[in-house]
Amino acid sequence: MRTVLVTGTGGAGRTTVAAATALAAAREGRRALLLTADRDGTPEALLGIPAPRPATATSAERLPWSPPVEAAPGMWAARIAADDWFRGELTSLQERGSGALDMLGATPLDPEELTGLPGTEAFAVLRALRAVHDVDPAAAGWDVLVVDMPPAPDTVAVLALPEQLRRYLRRLLPAERQAARALRPMLAQLAGVPMPAQKLYETAERWERELAAVQALIESEATTVRLVVDPGPLADRALRTARAGLALYGCRVEAVVANRLLPTGTADPWLAALSGQQQAALKELHGEWAPDVPVRELPHLGRDPLEANSPRDPDAPQDSAGRGGVPQAGGLAALVAPVGAPEPRPDRPAAEPWTVEDRLADEGELVWRLPLPGADRDALGLVRRGDELIVTVGPFHRVLPLPSALRRCTVSGAGLRDGRLHVRFAPDPELWPKGL
Repeated sequence: MRTVLVTGTGGAGRTTVAAATALAAAREGRRALLLTADRDGTPEALLGIPAPRPATATSAERLPWSPPVEAAPGMWAARIAADDWFRGELTSLQERGSGALDMLGATPLDPEELTGLPGTEAFAVLRALRAVHDVDPAAAGWDVLVVDMPPAPDTVAVLALPEQLRRYLRRLLPAERQAARALRPMLAQLAGVPMPAQKLYETAERWERELAAVQALIESEATTVRLVVDPGPLADRALRTARAGLALYGCRVEAVVANRLLPTGTADPWLAALSGQQQAALKELHGEWAPDVPVRELPHLGRDPLEANSPRDPDAPQDSAGRGGVPQAGGLAALVAPVGAPEPRPDRPAAEPWTVEDRLADEGELVWRLPLPGADRDALGLVRRGDELIVTVGPFHRVLPLPSALRRCTVSGAGLRDGRLHVRFAPDPELWPKGL
């Protein structure tokens, strides 16, 4: 399944572009599902569909979104039910840990009194990604998944969660401790009380499997990111930061969408000034991203996308109810970049690999090259911690396990050139194999 994550700067029209992307895929003859966590009804207004039915706690635990609604021929839309999913997950967790709760004398919480906590939406988005790919394609019938993500900084944090949480689990519940689980039933008999650790480790193993699967989806070649921006003075800096953060976590940007472009050549001085400002920012976008990443230009349609009387797209095929396309998003569907096939293609550049270059013969060093386009030298940080390298790029940081050869080396320097971080390692004489 092809997966497109749509994010960008705040207020740039991410939801509109996500809906247009799903519509474009449907018009290509591919069955598309649009997932959004938006709670204010914007997707429904854009697509001209009724509000989704709420999901129950039981169904949310299995499929953490509302029942999909057909918005146009070949396209469905659903809302991620973060609060309902949270209630279902916490209720299930209480049931699995009932023994430990009884030992502590705790009173379980009723589902009716549970409300979503800050951060719940991030976990629900990841669970939805996993759940969509778990659904039998023959039953669901989706070829393309388009996800309306939060603003770019929040999206980077969401996509970083699986790897970060897996690392926390490995530190808090190491595998060597799990290997001793066979002793716990005997210890429980000797102590005369049940051992709650068994359930704890079983839950940790389940989380590890889920997180590993989500991380594999995020890093897959079939998953790409589209960045939406309203060109302006601050757009270039915001996108640079987002680009560097996405690159740090191995997420590939397939297109930048410059949205709401005003017409040029107008005689109105006020409108001409705004248009000129946009065109200057657009020129910077092309210079920064092209030709590696295409910049798509979408015009301002001259109306609010949520207007009730927004005309429907007359060129779109009609469904059984006689509906032809959808307001606003339908007019942009023909202009957004087409959704490529899941397999690698020559016209779709693959993510640049993180490689170790052998310069031992000439310079006595190994160089680890980390592609970080958009990174700022002044906002870049490196810390060696045992067998790990902590890389900080602006507000984002990632803990990278060192390749085996580099663990026997010391860091001798680093430099940022042409969007690539080069970290130099010199062999440690006490650890490096003799004779090499």
